[in-house]
Amino acid sequence: MTMTVAMVMLCMMMVHANVKPQKDFNLQKFAGKWYRVGVAYDSPSFVPFRSKIKASMGTIAPLPNGNANLTMWEATPFGCVSKKYQYERASVPGQFTYFSARHNMVKDITVVETNYTDYAMVLKHKVFNREYTQVALYARTLSVRPEVVQKFKTFALSRGLPRESIVIPPPAENCPPSGSGR
Repeated sequence: MTMTVAMVMLCMMMVHANVKPQKDFNLQKFAGKWYRVGVAYDSPSFVPFRSKIKASMGTIAPLPNGNANLTMWEATPFGCVSKKYQYERASVPGQFTYFSARHNMVKDITVVETNYTDYAMVLKHKVFNREYTQVALYARTLSVRPEVVQKFKTFALSRGLPRESIVIPPPAENCPPSGSGR
């Protein structure tokens, strides 16, 4: 059993290690408004809440030093909540780190693929008692072409994420509230 757990952990680390960021990633082109229209997460605590997830909206603002600020609006049981994150660029364009106050740790972000005008696939990785991986599909609008959704699902499955962890959530109502950046 212990050997099996060790092998799974090793495989997950190798899966993350072979993910490359978007070739010739351009932060300026990536800036602006994005909707998170798909998410896949390998945390066991995620699956029971998948029906409660709504599409969220965020804006990426590049900074002169190559870092970026992200503001996300998410619908929660307590209303629409705004969160701010500071992404620090890594040595490879398209890779960032940020400090998660919720988990009190640094997480890795990789923009795996984007065409800048329609969609982006982003991989988030962290080690917290074990390795966790999240794949998100972002779009410039709340509607996304079926072939892009299929590409997202195929990528998530290729990262070892279970089919039941892949969610294409419905839009959130009035989040962010009208007039706050939507």
